[in-house]
Amino acid sequence: MILIWRSIELSEETKARIESETEVRAYIQNLKFALNNGAKIEFQVKRRVDDKRNEKYTNQYTVNTLFPDENPVDALKRELLMLRVEDYMRTVKDFRFPKRSEMREFGKVYNGSDDVYIKIRVELLGMYGATTTFIMSFHFAEKPFVPEMFPYRKNREVFSWK
Repeated sequence: MILIWRSIELSEETKARIESETEVRAYIQNLKFALNNGAKIEFQVKRRVDDKRNEKYTNQYTVNTLFPDENPVDALKRELLMLRVEDYMRTVKDFRFPKRSEMREFGKVYNGSDDVYIKIRVELLGMYGATTTFIMSFHFAEKPFVPEMFPYRKNREVFSWK
């Protein structure tokens, strides 16, 4: 659940922060480079947290609904390659794995009205530096997006805010 947005640069409770636009742009550029050069995608289809969640807000349901006739990994790779700075929401620390890299949260609207929450982490793993993109979340948002969630959306770019 996302509770705090741009009002605080770094929150002690959530370890959330807003990176500079330049940092986000570099992150997306590195993500695209990794994906275009053989990075492995690991997608959590079924998560323990989904056991207590309405099925509509699970990764599996969302991917099956949005991309019914596609290989999920191929569809997600394509979607990650289309991320923009304007889709960035915030950067968060992973409390379960504090030594791993931070996760970035993005949001996109599909079909004109379906808000989709995306949380990813990109890491170099293994002795040969193999890059892996972990997709923790790619599911319909439990709460509707509002413009304030997107620090780099120009003029609060509107595309179907509820």
